[in-house]
Amino acid sequence: MTQPAPLWRDALALAAAAIPVLPLRAGKLPVGNCPVCAGTPPRCGGRPNMKTAGPCTCPAPCHGWAAATTDPRTIASAAWAPAWREATALAYHPGGAGLTVVDLDHQDAITWARRTLPATRTVPTTRGQHWIYRGVMQSANAVRPGVDIKSALQYARWLGPGTGRMAVLPDVVRALVMKEDTIPPGREVASSLPAPWDRSTATGCRHTERYVRTGLERGLALVRARTESGAASQAFGVARFLAAQHTACPGPCGLAALGEEIVATAVLVGVPEPYARRAVTNGLETAGERAA
Repeated sequence: MTQPAPLWRDALALAAAAIPVLPLRAGKLPVGNCPVCAGTPPRCGGRPNMKTAGPCTCPAPCHGWAAATTDPRTIASAAWAPAWREATALAYHPGGAGLTVVDLDHQDAITWARRTLPATRTVPTTRGQHWIYRGVMQSANAVRPGVDIKSALQYARWLGPGTGRMAVLPDVVRALVMKEDTIPPGREVASSLPAPWDRSTATGCRHTERYVRTGLERGLALVRARTESGAASQAFGVARFLAAQHTACPGPCGLAALGEEIVATAVLVGVPEPYARRAVTNGLETAGERAA
């Protein structure tokens, strides 16, 4: 193996502790699917989109979180060797380890957690902290500004064991996702793009239509690029950025129409509509939307 020793040792140590691991390439992204698994049609059940573990038995570290393993023979296998050579970080599947990670992306999110959540083991990240609890739940991005939940069907970066005593997953964390688990009766999932933004609903916007559409298209391209993970977080960021451009407008600016286009794009790359809608709504509200 040519992977630097610290990362390689961490992978084996975590596997020995029953924590499923996988390598990450540049950009904190999982290894892309191999040619067979990326084919059309794919041969891996739900795994190409990482919705389920799927029936795939590919020996390569395909399918993001679903490739995470505790088998030292797999980790050290020839099929995984190319991935380790390119790896820049190590990840693990929290749900597979019986854990939930509350990913706090900035200081405001940390302040909220300290006021709201029970103390538990914490791990510093580049910009914030991971709060780790014992217990498994549904994962979701952008449950509130700067807060993601990583547990089942998701991976998290391994940044060390952290400090503090690990607490049991509290109901307050579960509630962040449970309130959006179901779609109200009679409401359909978005299946096509909504009516585009135009001046008829943005009578108080001080920007030109070209300016608004150019910014939106650039944002939608960022969401569409997130085909493996992070699309909901990207949608949140795009909504927050676009809304921030209108804080000085007298309003209304038709931001709801912009938000619907972001939601539809996120759904098209695999984000469940309730998650996409919550992420976009939070993004618009965080930026201080004037009116829609």
